[in-house]
Amino acid sequence: MIICPRCRGLLEVVMPTTINFSMEAARTRRFGVWRYRELLPLDDGITPVSLGEGGTPLISLTRSLNIVNKAINVYVKFEGSNPTGSFKDRGMTVGVTIAKNIGVEGIIVASTGNTAASAAAYAARAGLRCVVVLPKGGVARGKIAQALLYGAEIKEVDGVFDDALEEVFMEVVINGGRRLYPLNSYNPWRLEGQKTVAFEIVDELSFVPDTVIVPVGNAGNISAIWKGFKELYSYGLINKLPKMVGVQAAGAAPLAMTWKLGIDELYAIENPQTIASAIKIGKPVNWLKALRAVRESNGTFITVTDDEILAAMRALAVFEGIGVEPASATTFAGFKKLVEDNFIDRSEVVVLIATGHALKDPDTIVNKAIIRAEHYNLIVK
Repeated sequence: MIICPRCRGLLEVVMPTTINFSMEAARTRRFGVWRYRELLPLDDGITPVSLGEGGTPLISLTRSLNIVNKAINVYVKFEGSNPTGSFKDRGMTVGVTIAKNIGVEGIIVASTGNTAASAAAYAARAGLRCVVVLPKGGVARGKIAQALLYGAEIKEVDGVFDDALEEVFMEVVINGGRRLYPLNSYNPWRLEGQKTVAFEIVDELSFVPDTVIVPVGNAGNISAIWKGFKELYSYGLINKLPKMVGVQAAGAAPLAMTWKLGIDELYAIENPQTIASAIKIGKPVNWLKALRAVRESNGTFITVTDDEILAAMRALAVFEGIGVEPASATTFAGFKKLVEDNFIDRSEVVVLIATGHALKDPDTIVNKAIIRAEHYNLIVK
């Protein structure tokens, strides 16, 4: 794991205090991660390993807002339109670019699915070997199929994601001579790519939303997005910061429990359970960064049940035509709760981060009968 030798915390990239960047000039480039090259930690002479990631649509919600009966400006940042169908591509373009340029043989990741698909695709693009470690039986078939298609070497382990991550550590330590570069979300280079979600939101809206709601699994994304907003603020490119809200599934909510109990140590979940496999993580490695992001932004953590997740998937699909995987739907389910609890009022602008496409996990749609009337009724009542 990439950690600080002094405080033992995860390393973080610190950008220069001044930069030569103009949003107006950047808008003359293709919309996507590399539009913001000056805000990323790479030398100008390095050619990115890219599949055209980023530039995802910010979709204004309309009919689904009848559910909350309030005139709130709500947008979905649909990360499912990335090349492999999830937000992971943002981080992987930066991480694999760096891996290729330091001359490694390949990359290795543990995954609940989306990281596997993204790592495999970008490794293939770069001509690198890719090893993926998965928890046996805990990954949606659509995601495994992607990783296999792109030529990844798949290794399954008994247990949950945390066991797969431990296996990655062992592979790197024991077999270091194989030169496999670990690219899970504790790797700070990956989070640099993921922070571009914040840049795009400001770029698209031309202002800063009041609240940004993010699914939380390994907790890298919420901290990365917050880092992006803070950097824009420090450079004088924006004049306010949003509240950050992290949403977890009720059966896999270590950070929500840590927040609720007000403790400084992670409340680990040994056997997380949820239909939202992408966030089925009991010991998120970025937990401290995520806590700091939510605290600094005056945000909160909340939980939603699996039934609420399925209902939110249904509502986004039938009212808005937006198809998301279960983890992504947590943000709409969480948004509904936040409105009911008066954490969000009608004057706010809210952005929901939808991290992955519905086709990532088609079995859930079919096997859990998401079209059943009770799921529809749960979200609209």
